[in-house]
This record gives sequence, C-alpha cells and structure tokens, in this order.
Amino acid sequence: MNDWPDGWSDNNRGNRSNGGNRYGRGSAGAQPEGARVMRQVRRGPGTPAPGPAAQPYGGVPQQPTYVDGQGYDDGYGSGGDGYDSDYNTGQVYGAPGGPGGPQGPGGTATRGPRPAPNWRRRIKWTALTLVTVLVMVSVGTYFWADSKLHRDVDLSKVIDRPEAGKGTNYLIVGSDSRAGMSAEEKKKLHTGSAEGKRTDSMMILHTGSNGSTLISLPRDSNVTIPTFRGSESGKIKGPLGTNKLNAAYAFDGPQLLVRTVEYNTGLHIDHYVEIGFAGFANIVDAVGGVEMNLDKGFKDKYSGADFKAGKQTLNGEQALAFVRTRHAFAASDLERTKNQQKFLSALAHQVATPGTVLNPFKLYPTMSAGLDSLTVDKDMSLWDLGDMFWAMKGVTGGDGKSMNMPISGSTNGNLVWDKTKVKELVTELKNDDKVTVSGN
Repeated sequence: MNDWPDGWSDNNRGNRSNGGNRYGRGSAGAQPEGARVMRQVRRGPGTPAPGPAAQPYGGVPQQPTYVDGQGYDDGYGSGGDGYDSDYNTGQVYGAPGGPGGPQGPGGTATRGPRPAPNWRRRIKWTALTLVTVLVMVSVGTYFWADSKLHRDVDLSKVIDRPEAGKGTNYLIVGSDSRAGMSAEEKKKLHTGSAEGKRTDSMMILHTGSNGSTLISLPRDSNVTIPTFRGSESGKIKGPLGTNKLNAAYAFDGPQLLVRTVEYNTGLHIDHYVEIGFAGFANIVDAVGGVEMNLDKGFKDKYSGADFKAGKQTLNGEQALAFVRTRHAFAASDLERTKNQQKFLSALAHQVATPGTVLNPFKLYPTMSAGLDSLTVDKDMSLWDLGDMFWAMKGVTGGDGKSMNMPISGSTNGNLVWDKTKVKELVTELKNDDKVTVSGN
C-alpha cells in the first residue's frame, strides 16, 4: 500500500528514507532536527548546494523568497547570495534595530532621546489647581461663616448719638445669658438659674492708624442711664437715673447699653459684639484649652474657681470660672477685668497658632463654636469681625495698649470714673491719636 501522497515518486521516498537533503518539508526521516538544512539558512564553506527542488504534493511550485532586500530568489542561489542570512535570528528587514532598519548595524540613523518632562508646565498646572481649590474653599468658608452670625442688634434705633470719629470702636460684651443651657450645664458651669441677662464684662476696642486700644469698663461703674428708645415698643423711655453700668443691659438689652456708654463717654460705638457663657466655654474646649501662668492661686465658691499658682491649661469650665471671679480679690471688679484681658490674650494667641489655623479639624469647630455663640449688630461683616479679632490679639499681646477706664473713687459701692481723664481719653480716641492716658 502506498502511504505517500499522489505526485511523489519513489525517488522522493528514497531520498526521505535515506537521509537526503530534502528535510524540512514534513520529512519523517531519522536524521536529527539539528542536522536539517532550511533553505533560508546560510551554509558555511564547503556545504554542497542543494539539488533541484522537488515539487510539493499536489504539483504546487515552490514560492520564491525575498533575499537581502535585493530581489527574488528561486531557492537555488541564482539571485545573489541566495539566502536571508539573518532570518533565523528573528530579525525582520526594515524593522527598527534590524540589519536593514535605520537603527541597525548597517543603518545611519539613531533613536532620538526620550523627551524630558516639562516641569515648568507641570508646576504651572499644579499651582493653578491648588489656587483654584484654595479659592473655592475660602469662598465656601466665607459664606458658611457669614450665615452663622446672629445679626440681632439694630444700632440705628439708638437715639442722640455722638458723631463718629476716626478709626473704629467696638463694644465687646460678655453676658451671663443662660439661654439654651440645660440644668446640668448650669450646675457644671456654676452659672445659677437667674432669669434675664446681665453683663459680666464690657470692653471698648478702638482700632486705627495709631495702634489699637482696649479699655475695660467695670460692670459696677457708676453711670447715668439716659432716655432711650425701647427696643420692643419703639417708645421713648427714661431717664432711669444713676445706676451700675450693667443695669442698662438688664433694663433693655444691647441698644440701651450702647446708648448709655455713648452718653457717658461721648464716644461713638460703631459695632457691637456679645458672647454668652456657654459659647465662651465651647470656644475654649474647641481650641483644646488655653494655657495660663498664674502668679497666685485663688478660690471662689460663686464662680467655682479653684486654681493653684503656676502654669496650667484651662478647659472651658475652668476658663469661665477664671474670667468671672471677683469675690476672691480685694479690688473685686477691677482685678477681674485685668484677668479677663490676660485670658483673652492667651485665647487669641492659641486660636491664631498654626496648630489651629492650619488644622481644619480644629479650625472649623473653633469657628463654629465662636460664630454660633456671637450676637452682633446688623452692619457687622466678617471683615469687621476679623479686624476686631486681630486687633484684640495684637493689643493683648503687647502691640497696643490695654487699660481699665480711669477711676477716681467710689460711691455706694459703685466705681466713679475720673471725668478729666475720661474726657482726655475720648478726645485721643476720636482723633485716632496715640493714647497717653493711663487707667487703673
């Protein structure tokens, strides 16, 4: 039985079985594969040329091959060398790096260097992205903070106001408001449960081109409460005669307090800022406490104060007790105003540290606690509030002047202002001159 395909001769079979030179076309010969000679492989010297090519089965002629990029060869070496000397190495003519390519051994061109990163462009776009993000965050923060301000005080309803001078005057008030506080909070903060609102601290902050001045107004100052427009009725009332300064706030709130301060000083108040008990304590806790260095220790059962001398960090509850204490001091209210200024200095510096300003997990809770608890006048902007804060920080830090209102004596337990010094002080503030008057 003939196992060979049609068109193959005995000679073909003989050559295959005898190890002829026709390997490479499906031979089943016993000669090892390594000894086989492919047509495209260059033969070394002395190697016999291949014989006439046998026709494949089916009578299909052998296809020509492309040799050395010079033309076609019929497989017998008649077209030149006759062989693709680099085909068996995996090289392809015309490919980069191949023998016929521009970057191969026979080529003249070389691969260009990899382009360097455009750092200027990268830095430009990175900076632009950062600026865009910062602008968006700043704008968002501004509107968020602006929406939290309680603009409840209308200074346009204050009557018989003195003319405005140079610079800006802020009336800063710490009230004993217990609004929104639970019974447990009142007990914890030693605020008691008294009805209504009073002022525990009052200060005038003047900012201008000749530095800033912070003047504490003792709550027991003996003043005249003049005629005023009722904040709710709109009717003219008073005068209410001589009384303590904080009584004006208790009678008719912020508007009457502003009217009383302006009447007794002759100084125009541009903005009003008030903070309550709970808000003050929340700010201190949000910032992580405030470090104070006390020269002497003291106790006060009314405020809950119990401090030892030396350096210590006050939390919200302790800070409120510190600024409210007056019964522990011989100078009573005058000593308390000094402690209030000391604490405000420490608080302002703590808020302004990089650890707070650059840490959003501290900054936003601190801002939220402060803004939630502030009551301001209708014309107060965030820029005004920022100006007030930085001016207070500067004054309490030594860049400016801090003082008590000049006192000449007392009557019936109330402190009497030194009228001559007060007049001189107000004149300097109105003209935005450097303050030379000293207080108590």
